[in-house]
Amino acid sequence: MTARLTLGTRASPLALAQARATAAALEAAHGWQAGDVARLEVRTSGDRIQDRALADIGGKALWTKELDIALFGGATQLSVHSCKDVESERPQELVIAAFLPRADVRDRLIGASSLDALSQGARVGTSSPRRTAQLLRLRPDLQVAIMRGNVATRLQRIADGDYEATFLAAAGLDRLGIEEGTPIGTETFLPAPGQAAIAIECRSDDADTRALLAAIDHRDTHRAVLAERAFARAVGGSCHSPVAALGTIEGDGRLRLRAELLSSDGAQHVGGEIVANEGEEEAAGAALAAELLGRAPPEVTALFAAA
Repeated sequence: MTARLTLGTRASPLALAQARATAAALEAAHGWQAGDVARLEVRTSGDRIQDRALADIGGKALWTKELDIALFGGATQLSVHSCKDVESERPQELVIAAFLPRADVRDRLIGASSLDALSQGARVGTSSPRRTAQLLRLRPDLQVAIMRGNVATRLQRIADGDYEATFLAAAGLDRLGIEEGTPIGTETFLPAPGQAAIAIECRSDDADTRALLAAIDHRDTHRAVLAERAFARAVGGSCHSPVAALGTIEGDGRLRLRAELLSSDGAQHVGGEIVANEGEEEAAGAALAAELLGRAPPEVTALFAAA
């Protein structure tokens, strides 16, 4: 059987779960048979290099560049990404054409029942500048050390006692059928831009694939993430910059975007929100970015190029 489409995906268990969900959605939407969407599994640079923080070895592009090569070369027609791992600035030849319905946006604390339950000076593993800053803002006594690897590897590091605790995205755990961990509310840990959203990307000039993907695009998720990514783009941060943003669609159809910027140690922080009508998502993200940068302390603005 010849596949109608081939999608590109990383080969991690979580990425494959997301790829299967995307293929199933396309096959259901278009009345295709199972297997009509084939899969090309790619081992990215981010998967191969596990001993250093992403920010020190090239940033989020390490998750996408090999998938981009497959798209540009015609080996695939679409790529499936964890949206929070996709750079806010992408090649103009590519477009995120669809999002599946967003899952749980929260982080889960692994290894302790609450932040307060962590022992004094506990060693917590994470490679996320956002999580590091948010954690140290609440618990400056803690020691934060780099932890990378897939979900199973991180869970094993906690079980082995290498770290007292870590944080994982609830959405990823749910997609893998893992119930472990304590959810941390977004009032405490505002998530990364794009967290819990599955982004589906194709070539900008591929009208046929864009039309097929339009059938599975979840409009509310698309609008929310569009605003979050516009905010991240406008603040001009790097992988070293602690930034968080969450868009939600209110009952009246308007977008509410909350965001925050932090210093690396969490000691300085600025946050705010904006409400916008449909069609104003990117403008709202840019406006909120300008507003927060305008009143952020130097310890925060130093981490963002747009300042």
